[in-house]
Amino acid sequence: MFYLLKCFIQMKILLNNIDLNEALFDISNIGFVPTMGSLHNGHISLIKKSLKLSNKTIVSIFVNPKQFNNKEDFKKYPRNIKKDLKILKKLQVDFVYLPKIKDIYKAKNRIKIKLNKHDKIMCAKYRKGHFEGVIEIMTRLTKIVNPSKIFMGEKDLQQLLLVKRFVEKNFNSKIISCKTIRDKNKLALSSRNTLLKKDDLSKASKIAKNLLIFKKKLSNNKNLKDLIFMKKNELKKKYDIKIDYLELRDAKKLRLTNKIKNAKIFIAYYIKKVRLIDNF
Repeated sequence: MFYLLKCFIQMKILLNNIDLNEALFDISNIGFVPTMGSLHNGHISLIKKSLKLSNKTIVSIFVNPKQFNNKEDFKKYPRNIKKDLKILKKLQVDFVYLPKIKDIYKAKNRIKIKLNKHDKIMCAKYRKGHFEGVIEIMTRLTKIVNPSKIFMGEKDLQQLLLVKRFVEKNFNSKIISCKTIRDKNKLALSSRNTLLKKDDLSKASKIAKNLLIFKKKLSNNKNLKDLIFMKKNELKKKYDIKIDYLELRDAKKLRLTNKIKNAKIFIAYYIKKVRLIDNF
């Protein structure tokens, strides 16, 4: 009987900040999963973790224009709100926040984000203004929602670490890091994968498998930098892709390293016009 009653609990859709404030008033231990929609199993794993560790879970869907350094990329970003709401209802999420731009960005409330020089690496180097936009939206959302915990995936590890530093310094919210979810072909799940054709998805999977095998074979030696450089050239020629970066970095502070222990290989590359990132 309890199970049947639980299934009929209504998921509340919050369309503005007034609805949100009323719904979350006097609720403690709120789990928050910020998304840009087009939900997949990676998002679902974050939501399930929040449902397990929080009293109430709120999921936001907001395609943030400020984190796109390319207007065309913003327009083409996959959106499927009806499908997303079905997924969230099935998961029995407590609240879904669907803000408009005016709910997030108020003219009187300007936030200036400035990255340190040593932060301008990898995606921050190749996507000017991207992380400033990400940190600003996360600052605004955290202030609006006031969650105890925020659940983020490790696929965007550079993003996660930057947001963690800024948010935990300024709010009483803790960032919960969640493992990258991959499909059966080892490709990290991403909303952008829906923009790839079948052959391109196959290519992306082969690149992921290639790098997973490569990482396992690496050991501490003086030639790591050369091996990474050669691997970058090999991938470019073999799969006909443009690579922004392929680098071995410390997994905590993202410093370049020649030691494989506690390090990850980070990659950002294009299959045609679709930009994909991953780390291994």
